[in-house]
Amino acid sequence: MSTADSTLVKFNRTAWLICIIAAMGFLFDTYELLMLPLIIRPAMSELLHVKPNTPEFKEAFDFWYQMLFYLPALCGGIFGLLGGYLTDRLGRRRVLTWSILLYAVSACAAGMSTSMPMLVFFRVTTFIGVCVEFVAAVAWLAEMFSHPHQREKVLGYTQAFSSFGGLMVAFVFALCLKHASALPSIPFIGGVAGLDTHAAWRYTLISGLIPALPLILIRPFLPESPAWQLKKSQGTLRRPSVTELFAPQYRRATLITGLMFACSLGVAFGSIQHIATIVPGLAKAPAKIGDDPKMPTASKEEAKPAAEKTPATSTADTARAVQLASDNPDAKKNVDAEKKPVAKPAGPPPPDPNQVLTAQVQKFQELGGLLGRCAMAFLATVIISRQRLIRLFQIPGLIITPLVFYFAPGMSPELFQWGMLLVGFMAVAQLSFWGNYLPRVYPLHLRGTGESFAANIGGRMIGTSAALITVNLAPHMPKIVGLPDKSVGFAYAAAIVGGSVYLIGLIASFWLPEPPEELSAE
Repeated sequence: MSTADSTLVKFNRTAWLICIIAAMGFLFDTYELLMLPLIIRPAMSELLHVKPNTPEFKEAFDFWYQMLFYLPALCGGIFGLLGGYLTDRLGRRRVLTWSILLYAVSACAAGMSTSMPMLVFFRVTTFIGVCVEFVAAVAWLAEMFSHPHQREKVLGYTQAFSSFGGLMVAFVFALCLKHASALPSIPFIGGVAGLDTHAAWRYTLISGLIPALPLILIRPFLPESPAWQLKKSQGTLRRPSVTELFAPQYRRATLITGLMFACSLGVAFGSIQHIATIVPGLAKAPAKIGDDPKMPTASKEEAKPAAEKTPATSTADTARAVQLASDNPDAKKNVDAEKKPVAKPAGPPPPDPNQVLTAQVQKFQELGGLLGRCAMAFLATVIISRQRLIRLFQIPGLIITPLVFYFAPGMSPELFQWGMLLVGFMAVAQLSFWGNYLPRVYPLHLRGTGESFAANIGGRMIGTSAALITVNLAPHMPKIVGLPDKSVGFAYAAAIVGGSVYLIGLIASFWLPEPPEELSAE
């Protein structure tokens, strides 16, 4: 690589635009993915046209639950690998732009779903856009800021915005729960009857359209990767090949990074993404709105049945009313009218307290993830050994994650929140590690394809299957009397799956190649 290629980039308007678009892409990647644990239950309750509390409902619920968790990841892995190949063939900027538009429009369409197959389809296309965006953005940033120290900082801190996406989706979901009835009605194609036109989960999905709006305006000002553009214009850009990833010089890196990326996402999907199911099993988790100390509760008088809310009367008043009624039949009608309770107009239904608590727990987990990403961004410029760097997060995560989930049943919501902050810190930091590591492993013509194999085949396809393992393992876990069986089962299963993938990743790290400091321009 030439000296000119390694010089620091001056942070002018163009450089800031590049960082802003990349950060926005990372932010909404996580925003889109972490919608699912928040919206999956209310969405399925509305779209499953099966009578609740029946064996048929449970069977349909379990089927579509697994479909929503795993099918998007499977398709995202396959098409994400294709997206990485296209990133090497067509350019980083072009693929990045179209991937963001794809997942933004798909998220909006998912919010207007009228059936479960329709929701699954648009979650699949959303996931494909997310898978492609990560690869294109990492390659683009690494080549735009090729100086080693500057590259590590830019990649580290722009990826930190991914955790803002998690915090933002929890915040937006809470706002939608609170103000859904005041928002405009959601239109459905064909005017399907029986659907909630003010459902909070729909507004949450539709909000994923936000990144498409500034991108349309900023795109003309975004440059292509100079290294890729130079090779393309000179006609010396080599054609990428998936089989080349397994050539002797790349085979070890391809296999180990794919396995370890799978372990990194295995913690997220096998443990963290089941928070919504685990929350009802926490000690003092609200069973109804009045049990949540943070929710506004009605007074005892308001909580009484309507028949008990009639004004109290003395015995003398009652006798006088009866005597009056016997003397004057018209007076009896007036007395009965006065005694009849006046119905108050029904207001919007209160939000489900467990959904509110789930959003609160996710905020803590994402705050931990944000701190973890910032720590990784700093340490990536200080610690030279990549093996030592990732083990700083793997070893504590191997201890903390199983303990938090194992003791979650019966744990107070406040303690569980802080436990999830630590879990998020250790797990999410490792995702930033791969954004810094992967561009250094492969040459320019193979960079997008190699990154995509690790992130999408290893991470999205294999790693996310940990969610399926947790779902099928949970029913076989021990029960705790007085707590929901499903919550307890998922908590124990998440502890087993999370601990197992951490252990596998830690062992694999001893074979992780140490990459060169400079990016290869071959």
